Amino acid sequence: MGAGAVLEPLAVIVLLFGGTWINRVTNTGDSRTYVRRRSSEYMRADSTDSLESGYSSPKSNDGLLSARSCSPMPQLSDGRWHKRQLSLLSLSWTVSSPNTEVFKDRLLSRLLRKLPFLVECWYWALVYWTYQLGRAFTAVTLQEDTVNVARSHALRLIEMEERLGIFWELRIQHFFLRHPLVMTWINWIYSFIHIPGTIAFLVWLYYYTITRNRINESQPGKSRGAVSGSPAGPLLYQARRRTLAVCNLLAFVVFTLWPCMPPRLLSDPKVEGPEGELGRSYGFIDTVHGADGAGSVWTDNRFCNQYAAMPSLHFGYSLMIGLTIMTIPLPSHHRRVLRTRLGWSIGLRIPSWRRMVCLVLGFLYPFIILVAIVATANHFIVDAIAGALVCAFGWWSNGVLLNLLPVEDYFLWLVRIHKPEPSAISVIDRLSDECNSEDSETQQAVLPP
Repeated sequence: MGAGAVLEPLAVIVLLFGGTWINRVTNTGDSRTYVRRRSSEYMRADSTDSLESGYSSPKSNDGLLSARSCSPMPQLSDGRWHKRQLSLLSLSWTVSSPNTEVFKDRLLSRLLRKLPFLVECWYWALVYWTYQLGRAFTAVTLQEDTVNVARSHALRLIEMEERLGIFWELRIQHFFLRHPLVMTWINWIYSFIHIPGTIAFLVWLYYYTITRNRINESQPGKSRGAVSGSPAGPLLYQARRRTLAVCNLLAFVVFTLWPCMPPRLLSDPKVEGPEGELGRSYGFIDTVHGADGAGSVWTDNRFCNQYAAMPSLHFGYSLMIGLTIMTIPLPSHHRRVLRTRLGWSIGLRIPSWRRMVCLVLGFLYPFIILVAIVATANHFIVDAIAGALVCAFGWWSNGVLLNLLPVEDYFLWLVRIHKPEPSAISVIDRLSDECNSEDSETQQAVLPP
């Protein structure tokens, strides 16, 4: 693993601590804010803690993210309890859960109010390590029969790709093997970008959708009373965070029920029999875990399940990140388009340079990850397709996790902590101008279900 064994965990720690610092609250005196509900409706909240995070994945019907609520702001019934509305498919019901606001003046609650991104660090750690512990359990309890089944599944995928005419993995790997310097960078991208890149995205999205929209704070490049982040607000951030959690859950179910060997392990010289000979005949090369590779601290250990190639969360995560960047709603002053005429009746609308940057970065990131997972022989193309389907399903169904909010309420009650809720702050002036002039690039702000 070399330097990567130190640099990758260090990068994760720096990103988490850095994200906590840049997203800190610098003014907790006046917490009143304005919350945008729809393009023409506003709701005033007297506290940043009173906005409930229980919303489903945002939908874009009017150019901005509407707040279709799966779990609206809790209705207070007395000082100790409040009611949450839960829903599943077409069913909905109301449950009571503890009101943790009585603990808002405790030390840890005040710390979270000052450093709200610590809550996100907790969410990420909970989701990630639950997923990794699940993989570790499957790895240490692995049976030889499971390895043989995973090999058979991999060979069946190759047969399916050959029938579909998309068995391009060998040509892609051979192309990059002819360029050793590029192959070295591809190995590093595969090993060291997945986790740090995802955390960096969450830090940026929180900053852009929440921190930059705090009207009662002055920040570098933003004066007090101004907002300069995405009008999507915290609904977008929370939906994407939940999407990652759903992706992990679905991936764990799939590779537990249907283990699949990555292409690189098909070349194992110790495997006997027809399937072993067939697997070696393809000639896949493990470029990451060899002597000159760039093995990751997260994958080079005995607790890592090597037979979890299907689906590819490397690509699923990167696709979700890329689509979010491409479609993220921009502030009105960053959405100005350039209109030119090519003739008497032909006009051309060019997106703003910021939108162009979003489109380019949003496309390149999942594309580069796709190249990396295939060129290093860690995933089949079908694995990437499955990762994309997992991403789409997680994007569409992430709101189901809101039904766990009462469980979180009970946990926070037991540990005597009140969790602050981020504020969705919108610009009140120029309201009518924004409502009437939403351009087409923002009208498709999110992936359709």
